[in-house]
Amino acid sequence: MSKKYKLAILSGDGIGPEIMEEGIKVLEVIRKKFKLKLDIKEYFVGGIAIDKFGLALPKDTISGCLMSDSVLFGSVGGAKWKHFPVEQQPERASLLPLRKLLNLYVNIRPSKLYSSLSHLSPLKEEIVSNGFDILCIRELIGGIYYGSPKGQRIDSFKKKYAIDTAIYHENEITRIANVAFKMAKNRRKKVTSIDKSNVLETSILWRKVINKVSKKYPEVSLNHLYVDNASMQIIKNPIDFDVMLCPNLFGDILSDECGMITGSIGMLPSASLNESNFGLYEPAGGSAPDISGKNIANPIALILSISMLFRYSFKLLYIADSIESSVIDVLKDGYRTFDIMTTNVNEILLSTSSMGSKIADYLKNKD
Repeated sequence: MSKKYKLAILSGDGIGPEIMEEGIKVLEVIRKKFKLKLDIKEYFVGGIAIDKFGLALPKDTISGCLMSDSVLFGSVGGAKWKHFPVEQQPERASLLPLRKLLNLYVNIRPSKLYSSLSHLSPLKEEIVSNGFDILCIRELIGGIYYGSPKGQRIDSFKKKYAIDTAIYHENEITRIANVAFKMAKNRRKKVTSIDKSNVLETSILWRKVINKVSKKYPEVSLNHLYVDNASMQIIKNPIDFDVMLCPNLFGDILSDECGMITGSIGMLPSASLNESNFGLYEPAGGSAPDISGKNIANPIALILSISMLFRYSFKLLYIADSIESSVIDVLKDGYRTFDIMTTNVNEILLSTSSMGSKIADYLKNKD
């Protein structure tokens, strides 16, 4: 291949560096196996960047991301930086502004129940016996998280209250809706839009715009659910969901719920994209400081995020499929990290580094 792909690596804090090391193993196999010109450069972000440079998102890191074709992100945050003012803490001061800076308005989080892990789901067997495959499309840079950048907090002798403002513009809703409907066309052709239009003005606009956009996609069915009802239906009938379209706050919450019913958040990848398919790819589980440095974190979410990177940004679908199928084969053969381990005698417990090596080996030997 003649094209060079530039990738910025932001390992961050907590388990980020550990799982990123396993992701790099997979990238090295891809580089050699598929003769890919892959230019990888690493940058600091989050708490470690605060320690080194006094900023969670240094200028060099911003420049590195802007000069790359996509970003592979580990995790940020931890107790060490909790004493900082909220706006200076690693996540608030790095990930949120990075999303806005790169205009990453669409977040994609797949929640699949793999057959070899179906016993890990907290749901009843009769509910998950046929598996489920939910694709959560979350609007990422609008809504309540960005409506009032600094918010307002009044804490005087007489008055104590706080204000956060939710704002959505029609064009923001239109562009995320188009993404959801286009993705549904290549799946089971069903979009479920989530709102709270019986209470919130932003949700009234959300539903109105979604209905308007849906007319461009007559082959895709659309239904609406209030967010509270959706949270119940995900538990009751997850198989009924195909593409779930959510505003920022609701998507943040419901995508975690979708993830939890798969059995482990350590299995969940995510992609955040802009209009030119530039993406930031990261595991959904966070920095997990309680297990950091123990070599027990699950690297699969990060490795599946790499699969999404090749699918959505680099458009190399055969590489994306090879990575995902390697993960599935490893799981079918009984290899587990501690978070997905049970008492089954046929399961084989692996460390973080061993799981990364095992997936890399399967990928290397895949036809």
